[in-house]
Amino acid sequence: MTDYRIRPIEPRDNAAIARVIRAVMPEFGADGPGFAIHDAEVDAMYEAYARPRSAYFVVERDGAVLGGAGIAPLEGGEPDVCELRKMYFLPPARGIGAGGAMMQRCLEAARAHGFRRCYLETLTGMDGAQALYRRHGFAPLCAPMGGTGHFSCDQFYLREL
Repeated sequence: MTDYRIRPIEPRDNAAIARVIRAVMPEFGADGPGFAIHDAEVDAMYEAYARPRSAYFVVERDGAVLGGAGIAPLEGGEPDVCELRKMYFLPPARGIGAGGAMMQRCLEAARAHGFRRCYLETLTGMDGAQALYRRHGFAPLCAPMGGTGHFSCDQFYLREL
């Protein structure tokens, strides 16, 4: 039994998920140039993921958005590759199973959109996230794929769907 729920993002969630991203990324030193915190979509996540072959979900507890994650086509990548994007959780959403449940939801959405592989970028120090990715079948890569613009990320993973 869980006391959180995962649901598709709604327009009313934009400010809350932007706050989550802006709180979590600096916690891991990911607030400089080349990190997703500076992406234009951070303030309009609902609109950014309303595009074709994209989906974004939030984890909510007691009406409060505590995190989120999504998938979208990998910029500059092959058409069968999506990217797991902006997966961030506030501390109250960590260690309660929400990460694994969110991962499953995103991978299901990726399959439903016809992707065959899922790519992600992260950075050294996000050890809990990397353990989650490995548990869900992601394998490390030696170099980045596509052209995300996140040149400060230093860890890359890929998973067959």
